[in-house]
Amino acid sequence: MTDPTATPAAPAGRPTRVRHRVLLMLFVTVVINYMDRSNLSVAATNLARDLALDPVRLGKIFAAFGLAYTTLQIPGGWLVDRIRPRYLYAGLCALWSAATFLQGFAGTFLMLYSLRLLLGVFEAPAYPICNRVVTAWFPESERAGAIGCYTSGQFVGLAFLNWALFQAQKSFGWQSVFLLTGMVGLFWAGCWFLFYRNPAESTAVNPAEIDYIRAGGGLVETGPASSGYPRFSPADFGLVLGSRKLWGIYLGQFGLTSTLWFFLTWFPHYLESYRHFDLSRSPVLAAVPYLAAFAGVTSSGLLSDRLVRRGVSSTTARKVPIVAGLLLSTAIVGANYVEDHRLIIFFLTVAFFGNGFASITWVLVSLLAPKRLLGLTGGVFNFIGNLSSITVPWIIGHLVSGSDFAPALVFVGGLALLGALCYIFLVGRVERIA
Repeated sequence: MTDPTATPAAPAGRPTRVRHRVLLMLFVTVVINYMDRSNLSVAATNLARDLALDPVRLGKIFAAFGLAYTTLQIPGGWLVDRIRPRYLYAGLCALWSAATFLQGFAGTFLMLYSLRLLLGVFEAPAYPICNRVVTAWFPESERAGAIGCYTSGQFVGLAFLNWALFQAQKSFGWQSVFLLTGMVGLFWAGCWFLFYRNPAESTAVNPAEIDYIRAGGGLVETGPASSGYPRFSPADFGLVLGSRKLWGIYLGQFGLTSTLWFFLTWFPHYLESYRHFDLSRSPVLAAVPYLAAFAGVTSSGLLSDRLVRRGVSSTTARKVPIVAGLLLSTAIVGANYVEDHRLIIFFLTVAFFGNGFASITWVLVSLLAPKRLLGLTGGVFNFIGNLSSITVPWIIGHLVSGSDFAPALVFVGGLALLGALCYIFLVGRVERIA
């Protein structure tokens, strides 16, 4: 099939830059992906009132997505090793967007819970697909920057689009939050199918860019005929579950995502119900932590790649930003000790900046995973890392009582500290597992 985005290839001696267009597509996909995960947090206060949800039941609704999403990470990673990103990502985006759209019609706890489960089912392979695409399209010297760029999409959407969703909710009700995000996702699913190609299938990329990616350590697919996918073997699980290095990044990711899932679920409700913010009148203030996270993840990726190009070892260049960011995330506990709204936002901003700064963790999957098991390793990594999407919202729902949210923030900050210790003491030298 002809590539609809094809442009005349550059002369053979000068590499094209099709990989940058691919990165833009990943960025947009992640924006949509995270808007569909977090839209519930925007609607939570009004939705909980209309559906008569107490904090425990609301916590269960928040955790429903994570329950399905996390459970299916390993099967999702297995699928990523066998189905081309063009077909898999387009199909999944259409399905999760349909589940999002239908949440606008949810009238009971059970219906909303079931649709959040479906959303988690269809989004499960999303990040392993992103990792596979970046590993195929980018040399190692550009990979952390690329991962930082598309990962920043989750924060850009939350920072700039949450305001629009709050305004839509104010004018049209909480149902509009789900209807709008669902329709956007359905449109983008078609765009991905039309425009994305693997390197060997794209008619826009020239041999010089392919050679540049391959020489830099990119795992360029050589074509449909030779991309035979290996049969599943129990030994594959033994390989990805038997490495101390991999367990270091698995457990470290759990610590990292715990902070993220607080911001994706309880954060707006925390500000409105426990700190008495009016988010419809002060959306800019609530957006500051998301903007800080965006700045953190983009600066971290660029810094990490720059260190690699200057000859700094991958161990130092990749691990230092992650550990530093996780340590900064513990600042979330400081919000317990202040009452001024600006100081509350300050501590949350420092914490979320740190979370963003540490969010280049997928680069370690691309550098440590066995070459033929990128999808499976990514699935295990995302499975263990995103157990927090189940446990953190649910435990927070049980920790908060009356007007006291302090134990929940201590819990989240403590998990960030444990994540930093895992990267320091378990990962060791960064080198690919044979």
